[in-house]
Amino acid sequence: MKTPVLEDFEQRGLIADVSADLGAHLAEGSRTIYVGFDPTADSLHVGSLVPLLALRRIQLAGHRPIVLVGGGTGLIGDPAGKVGERALNAGEQVAAWADRLKAQVRPFLDFDHGPQAAVLVDNHEWLAQLELIPFLRDIGKHFSVGAMIARESVRARLGVGISYTEFSYQVLQAYDFLALHERHGCTVQMGGSDQWGNITAGTELIRRVRGAAAYGLTMPLVVKSDGTKFGKTETGTVWLDPARTSAYEMYQFWLNTADADVGRFLKYFTFLSPGEIDELVRQTQVAPEKREAQRALASEVTRLVHGEDARREAERAGQRAFDDDVSWVLELEPEEGGVPSSVLPASEAARPIWRVLKDAGIVPSTSEARRLIQQGGIEVNRRRVQSLDETLVAGRYAVKVGKRRVYRVIIEGPGAPGK
Repeated sequence: MKTPVLEDFEQRGLIADVSADLGAHLAEGSRTIYVGFDPTADSLHVGSLVPLLALRRIQLAGHRPIVLVGGGTGLIGDPAGKVGERALNAGEQVAAWADRLKAQVRPFLDFDHGPQAAVLVDNHEWLAQLELIPFLRDIGKHFSVGAMIARESVRARLGVGISYTEFSYQVLQAYDFLALHERHGCTVQMGGSDQWGNITAGTELIRRVRGAAAYGLTMPLVVKSDGTKFGKTETGTVWLDPARTSAYEMYQFWLNTADADVGRFLKYFTFLSPGEIDELVRQTQVAPEKREAQRALASEVTRLVHGEDARREAERAGQRAFDDDVSWVLELEPEEGGVPSSVLPASEAARPIWRVLKDAGIVPSTSEARRLIQQGGIEVNRRRVQSLDETLVAGRYAVKVGKRRVYRVIIEGPGAPGK
């Protein structure tokens, strides 16, 4: 049986694996459904939007979402997709990152109104209270080592090795599902396709311990049609935290989406209807230079992540970035316009421009900075940089990379002009 929300997921290409009878389960009434996010950094990234927005779709369909922040499992580390052991972060660091993620997810869901109000939990609350012997007797006996080894996330690591710490992650995630089932009546877990084994471990644990049915649904991991990694730019990961990725950078990231990907990304990352998406794709096929689908994608996602005011500023700055004269960047206050800004400390000697590009975070490496300069892709204050020997002293600079990436750089020092 298909429910409207599952039909919407299917139309959007958002189903990788799904438990049998999940449709019938959802059709019988409002359900409680969870997604977990481990705090492996101080911010979620754009890839995290797929499950986060899936929870929003679930809530809009009349179900109750749970966001689980893995303050406990974040101390262990999920082996999925890794070629080696994760570095174990300090407990204080993981707790601080967990707090950041809890604040970050709140704007995406309604946590305050009605029976479908979202719930925010941290699995450190119950995992930190576990005692080893009772846990092994009561929970561990339900897990077959053969089945655990057969899971893709573990099997992929057997050749290079996996510690017992990461091997046990699937048991803890399954226990999370059981804990949420007992505390909140949760019957469905969603996640990325690499989580299917962990999710089914949880459904089986609930069946064995409580004799109840539980269900799972996974969504495809986002990949780009050209094979390059999704969610990366020349300067690194695209984060949801505006302090790490500005609204302007977010808008530009989506605006640069390839024609081959834009239709799929509109389905994954926006709430536009399939008909609206099909029309945008058609317009892009007819007039690709107008980038109508990319503009809609950039506008919708930037608004979801940063809000309407920031979206308008980012869009306006993006339009102005096509101007030959980008000196307007120099007149902005640091918080205005969404244009990325960097302040570099004073230096006794003039800095090579390639060094400034790296130190200001405009490029990830000095080799990339040198390459861009040699290819004529850098302008500073309306003048194209011609040589690797060119330098900058204290002052304010509008830096343009390529056709439309614009940055402001301030080099402190006695010669830097004030505003």
